[in-house]
Amino acid sequence: MRRYPVRSSALRAVGYDFETSTLEVEFASGGVYDYEDVPPEAALQLLEADSLGRHLAEHIRGAYRSHRAA
Repeated sequence: MRRYPVRSSALRAVGYDFETSTLEVEFASGGVYDYEDVPPEAALQLLEADSLGRHLAEHIRGAYRSHRAA
């Protein structure tokens, strides 16, 4: 999945696959995680948030199943 750079101290890049509703997040630390069954609106809200890291922690992490990407 193609990821796009973002301006964030916590996140390096974000990608979204519309076919599988998968949100892929690359953290500043280098780890990459996939969040499953994320609606497109939720992914867009993340990208529009004032603080991407805080929004991810409050609205994505824990709300959607995730795993470390290979």
